[in-house]
Amino acid sequence: MCGLIFIHKHDGVSAEHRATAKAALKKLQHRGPDDHGLVETDNTLLGHRRLAIIDLQASRQPMQDTASRYILSYNGEVYNFKELRATLAQHWTFRTSGDTEVVLAGLILQGQAFVQQMEGMWALAFWDRKEETLWLSRDRMGKKPLFYANDSQDMVCASELPALKLLLDRDLQEDPRSTADYLRYGYFLPGTTAYKSIKEVLPGHNLSWSPNVGTRSSSYWNLSMERFRDSEQDACDRLRQAMIASVRKRMIADVEVGAFLSGGVDSSLITAVMTKYCDVSPKTFTIGFSEVSYDERYFAKTISDHCNTRHYEECLRSWDTDSLQSLVYDHVGQPFADSSLLPTSLVSELAARQVKVALSGDGGDELFSGYQRYQARAILRWYTRLPVVLRNNIDRLIKFFPEPMAHHSRSLLKKAHLFVEIAQRSEDERPYVAPLMYSNKYFRQLVPDLFGLGHAPPGVSQQTEVDELQSMMASDALVYLPQDILLKVDRASMAHSLETRAPFLDREVVELAFSLPPDWHRRGLSGKRMLYKTFSGLLPREIWRRRKQGFGVPIHDWFRQDLGKRLEELLAVTSTAIDEDFVRLLLADHRRRTRDHGLRLWNIYMYLLWVQTERAM
Repeated sequence: MCGLIFIHKHDGVSAEHRATAKAALKKLQHRGPDDHGLVETDNTLLGHRRLAIIDLQASRQPMQDTASRYILSYNGEVYNFKELRATLAQHWTFRTSGDTEVVLAGLILQGQAFVQQMEGMWALAFWDRKEETLWLSRDRMGKKPLFYANDSQDMVCASELPALKLLLDRDLQEDPRSTADYLRYGYFLPGTTAYKSIKEVLPGHNLSWSPNVGTRSSSYWNLSMERFRDSEQDACDRLRQAMIASVRKRMIADVEVGAFLSGGVDSSLITAVMTKYCDVSPKTFTIGFSEVSYDERYFAKTISDHCNTRHYEECLRSWDTDSLQSLVYDHVGQPFADSSLLPTSLVSELAARQVKVALSGDGGDELFSGYQRYQARAILRWYTRLPVVLRNNIDRLIKFFPEPMAHHSRSLLKKAHLFVEIAQRSEDERPYVAPLMYSNKYFRQLVPDLFGLGHAPPGVSQQTEVDELQSMMASDALVYLPQDILLKVDRASMAHSLETRAPFLDREVVELAFSLPPDWHRRGLSGKRMLYKTFSGLLPREIWRRRKQGFGVPIHDWFRQDLGKRLEELLAVTSTAIDEDFVRLLLADHRRRTRDHGLRLWNIYMYLLWVQTERAM
């Protein structure tokens, strides 16, 4: 993909600012190794790093109109750019054949409203020299990142936090409310960061800024859950057409397009659509694990053989401290607790040796009710009707047995332990924002001074016909998906200069999925019913029937070895709001194999690692 920066200084751009801008662009080189540009106008600098995917030789950025009034620095792919170009051609003489000039022309001719017509993923900075007005915009689902910091006179923006921090000429302070959010969820809530003075442009929003006026954010898209009025078969027909069209649009490129292939339903379905409906035999890429319960290479190979792809795979056998620290600090730029960042980086590195673009199955679980927590919430409706005495006895019986360290897909007892945890914190998750790392009871013990802090999450559309399951899915699509899954995939893939595209996140697919009745998605304990009913013939029965696994990482084993020692060392030398004794109790419990605290320990470890690195700078 690409990376961008923007600097506005009311008292003029100095040589120091130019040097800082160049340093920030170098910091973003991984996002765009093919070309770079820096434009200076009056008291403003716009910079760009390019990963060339469409119109390889032209479409250089930042791009200006012929009068040099407007300047665009754009990170994205607009898949319907040819259709949009045709509508603009009578008012604009195009000099290039890519999507960048289409975005430039559309913003000039139609203003911010033009983004409502754009289908794809993007983050952009558009500067009007005459009016001294900046427009920022992010795509609907938040695939592409964009951060900013401003006061009444000055503004800086960048695609990644590490580059933005270079542009700021002041010390940064940790935001305790954000720290509380991170420790609760494992990531920061939309619009916020680890720092008090740095914000994130919200997905589906435009933001305008000008000196002495400040910022104004406005939504151009909201997740609608208006009820689908036709038959279930009509919905299947529409879903099939929409998914095929979405994959075809994401195959548009002047370079080779491959696919991530985990062996799960979502990535397998994308690969199958590519081969059957796009007439390609893509290169596919998988990362496995030496621990059998986490390894999906067999299923990935099954799909590769079924679809006749050219398949590449590697195995993650141990974690690398230096690689991890680089990913978190040099690319994410703030604490991040999703341990699959490591294998996502490795599968991206594997893919980048062969292709410049890869399709992924991101979004399938949120849109089509694939997560185990949806199944657990369905069981919870029945479970809470049992007498309290009986529930307590069941809880005690399950906890009597040590929690298995195997992946939950391979152990009923593991699932039982996870269900008890969900049941015990279910009231703490109302209203539901995202899965909690800790119940309120344990969170208070972990960080007593931060217990009452946190940011208010962005509101989910209030619909009279939306039930609890739909509300959970919508929250996951608007919070968990952009702040965890899409962030992880963007930073891990762009660290290796690989563009990823997610067909499930096509606007038509998203809006169709959330218009369907809940029992079309899930019935009893079975989810993804719409995908199965629509595409059952595309995949082997073995793939449809396999247990839900996800891209898990065996961190439970790592904390019983060297990583546990490293955590203890960090606790001893890093002063934070975290209660050290409570963490040591969790670690001791984990080492005894009584309970699997791997995810919680990882959450704490990543925060301490970031704090230590931040204070050393």
